[in-house]
Amino acid sequence: MTGRSQSSRRGPQAEKPAGSALVFVIDDDVSMRRSLANLFRSVGLDVIAFGSAQEMLQASLPDVASCLVLDVRLPGLSGLELQTELAKLNLRIPIIFITGHGDIPMTVKAMKGGAVDFLTKPFRDQELLDAVVAATERDRKRREVEKAVASLQSSFETLSPREQAVMKLVTAGLMNKQIAAELGLAEITIKIYRGQVMKKMGARSLADLIRMAEPLGIRPNRPEQA
Repeated sequence: MTGRSQSSRRGPQAEKPAGSALVFVIDDDVSMRRSLANLFRSVGLDVIAFGSAQEMLQASLPDVASCLVLDVRLPGLSGLELQTELAKLNLRIPIIFITGHGDIPMTVKAMKGGAVDFLTKPFRDQELLDAVVAATERDRKRREVEKAVASLQSSFETLSPREQAVMKLVTAGLMNKQIAAELGLAEITIKIYRGQVMKKMGARSLADLIRMAEPLGIRPNRPEQA
């Protein structure tokens, strides 16, 4: 880690991610841990620092957009081992590895494990800040997508089994007459079910409904008769 860049170009120092963002730091070197925390706070980011992987695993982590700046070599559980543990716990925090002893196999293992970046000391402050901004934005977008899918799933679960069957057939491209034949119902009944589906799902058009089907895992094929 070097001194901060004095370049006049507009960088992450002026581009704090929108909304709250949190950076977790794990480094057993007290001076490095303090230096990293000060750097992130200087651009308006919140920081929680730990001296070991075990400390983080035992902590109650805030449920906000975040990333983890993680030293590879740590006492006890190593950075790479922590990456594996977080994956097992389904804690998908974007990880930026930092190390003074990096090698190709280590880098490959970290990146295959889903790391956002792997920085070898000494690195520029700006380089680390770029990685942190990108990682927190990535986590924010993931959270937004998951929230939207959860909302869709909640709406889908308000549909009756028959309405769900109609939605699946509508989004598969079948016309009301075809759906009526598929389900053994009158066409006017299908029109009523279709209107109820549109209302409950909050769809303004057929295109809206089709876009909703994909994240719900609804595939364009005909289900068996409900």
